[in-house]
Amino acid sequence: MGRCALPPLPRYPTVDELGARAAALVARHPRDARLRRVGTSRAGTPLWLLSVGHGSRQALVVAGPHANEPVGGATALRLAERALADPRLAEGADATWNLLLCLDPDGSRRNEGWLSGPYTLGRYVRHFFRPGFLEQPEWLPDGASGAALPETRALLGLQDELRPFLQCSLHGVDIGGGFVELTHDLPGLDRRLAHIAARLGIPRELGAYDALYWPGLGPAVYRIPPPRRAGLVAAMTEAAVESTWYHPFRHGTVTAVVEAPMWGVTAVADGSPPADRDAVLRAVSRTLRHDTGRLRHLLARIRPHLATAPDTARLLAPVEDYLLVCPGLADAWDPDTGDSPTHPLPALSTAHLVALRISARRLALRTAGLLHQLVRAAGRDPDGVLPELDRMIDDWCAEYRDDHGARWIPVARQAEYQARVVLAAFELAGRHTRACSGSGSAPGEPVPLQRD
Repeated sequence: MGRCALPPLPRYPTVDELGARAAALVARHPRDARLRRVGTSRAGTPLWLLSVGHGSRQALVVAGPHANEPVGGATALRLAERALADPRLAEGADATWNLLLCLDPDGSRRNEGWLSGPYTLGRYVRHFFRPGFLEQPEWLPDGASGAALPETRALLGLQDELRPFLQCSLHGVDIGGGFVELTHDLPGLDRRLAHIAARLGIPRELGAYDALYWPGLGPAVYRIPPPRRAGLVAAMTEAAVESTWYHPFRHGTVTAVVEAPMWGVTAVADGSPPADRDAVLRAVSRTLRHDTGRLRHLLARIRPHLATAPDTARLLAPVEDYLLVCPGLADAWDPDTGDSPTHPLPALSTAHLVALRISARRLALRTAGLLHQLVRAAGRDPDGVLPELDRMIDDWCAEYRDDHGARWIPVARQAEYQARVVLAAFELAGRHTRACSGSGSAPGEPVPLQRD
């Protein structure tokens, strides 16, 4: 194949394939590409950093921070190919691209049961894994000095070593649309995002559940507020908790969290006023409470038959997290309990309500999928829970398909969308950094955060 580009995979790459393809890329471009181990996961898996270019300005791209969001690995390889093929992206920009191929390889391996397809919602849910909140490597519940996970410490060390002008964290929305969250405003990114999404047929999420209480910087672009200490429920509703997104802020780093959807839903781009906001919110909250009750009952039936193996504990941790936060979310979204003069709900469009409906069902569906795996891992189902879980998963997946029109977006298109958004952020963050340097900010001095 010589120096030609590797053919893109028509599916998500596994952890091992990411490393192998990165190594092949370096073998073909030994002068401009390098691969080094920057850490080790809890299970002993190497954390690989692929670097392209030799410029003084560092860009850091973090793939695979959430175990069930594999598009970032495909995007990282695509960005490396682009930077090697286009001198304007590295030498011409005095930039080095640093691509962390997978931040949570252990969790990502647990999703490999669905990575190769067929890509159906039912298959995804029954093989879904995402660790409990305390085991997610971008979150810093005890601050950077208290980072417990080796994956987290590796990323923090990399941020402090590189002091990047741009950090992009690559995430995937399982059902919904694409959007971006920023620590600094990048004027014009919303227009770039709109153009990219339209060209590739990706819906923009105009009322993202993740950013429900956060200020907007344009359609489908949101400002990450400064972090504050918060409990688990607050972290899921409105708080920006301590995270690796904000850690390099001290270096003047612009962080962009780039979300790409797996199954697109057109209605998440509907910014029109809703016909009856309160009725929809009450229905969403009521459904979430009902689903949580059903799932708690099923867990109570399953628990006596579960083994005490570490694998069981890893599956139980996210189940218990979801069952803990769901009632608080239902209360926060319910206009009768969460919409008060002292703590009002934000103005909500149709897109917001669609996103909340999708998110409430997503939490329940993920929990059902994890319970399904717990029963299968136990090797027996004396209480007959598995058929009930199968019906529940099938019905809820059909609701996404039939009521929301969820449609699969091919992996290559997901990765191309995410890569183009990263490249747009790269260009605009470069302008932002030069403007700040020209205004007298010293290198490494934190850039003041605009407060809306």
